Amino acid sequence: MSTILTFSNFKGGTGKTTNSTMSGIEFARRGFKTLLIDLDPQANATNLYLKTKQNIDGEVVVFDKTLMSAIKDGDLKKAIITIMPNLDVLPSSADFSLYPRFMEKKFSDYNDRVSYLDKLSSGWRDKYDYIIIDVPPTISLITDSALYMTDYAIIVLQTQERSLQGAQAFIKYMQDQIINEFKAPRLDLLGILPVLLKNGAPVDKSTLKKAEDIFGKENMFNITIKNMERLKRYDVTGVTFKDQFDHTVQGVYEKVVSETLDRIEGDTVE
Repeated sequence: MSTILTFSNFKGGTGKTTNSTMSGIEFARRGFKTLLIDLDPQANATNLYLKTKQNIDGEVVVFDKTLMSAIKDGDLKKAIITIMPNLDVLPSSADFSLYPRFMEKKFSDYNDRVSYLDKLSSGWRDKYDYIIIDVPPTISLITDSALYMTDYAIIVLQTQERSLQGAQAFIKYMQDQIINEFKAPRLDLLGILPVLLKNGAPVDKSTLKKAEDIFGKENMFNITIKNMERLKRYDVTGVTFKDQFDHTVQGVYEKVVSETLDRIEGDTVE
């Protein structure tokens, strides 16, 4: 059975896409068959991965089957692109913003719309060990659909007040809407992953302390993502694997994935 992870927060710019894509690469490097599903019409995860593929094998990918067109055809597999060994992406593009409108025409009942992606992918997704979903930072059918099919949500918390408020709102929304109202079959919170806005700044420390008080220290990831310029560069260049700065970033995500696996194993044991 595949395990589905969604990196989330209702505050934009917290690093959801960065952590989704970098974790996906690390899962793949460990030998896990991994798929990233890009459900954000801005397609930042897709663009980063396509640039990464070009860095790895020199291949420029121009895809003619978007996620939205695959949904219309009823076959998501046709849109999947292999990025590197053990890592695939289900690519998004601007036309995915039409998804809610398409689903309104397909189903009158909102619950049917929310569960549709889960059903559409259920026949083939178990070929993957891990599936990571990247979502936009909004309350919408897209986010509802992602969370409905998710096993574990990881809240990405940038160390600022708005991100903290976004994390609180997201957890409440998960419980009240996705679990209680839509009856998501598997959804659970895996933990809060802190991302420093500025390394060592007092506001970062105070925000982390406040988050521990609100969510409980046991729900906070032990690893904290520091502000690294190389991560920002990847948005432009794609992920590279060349020098000590790349190795430093990869070392951080080795720890993120290790803790993610430990938390999943601990939840399974419980």
